[in-house]
Amino acid sequence: MAQIDKRIAVLVSWSKTQDRKKRTKPARDAFLAKFEREVDPEGALPPDERRGRAEQAMRAHMLRLAKRSAMARRRD
Repeated sequence: MAQIDKRIAVLVSWSKTQDRKKRTKPARDAFLAKFEREVDPEGALPPDERRGRAEQAMRAHMLRLAKRSAMARRRD
């Protein structure tokens, strides 16, 4: 029952959220920062270059996830 209560609370919370992008921005920023650290561990690149490379690394990550998902669905 506790799991259902948690799901209800999440749905109620999201139903009251005015700006979804604003609410999820900290998580999105942290996720992109992970890729920035991967592509430039020493922090030597200019910020624009680091961000561009991080966005490419993140896209590659998402494509790998999509590929694994498609392969799993084919096995079922």
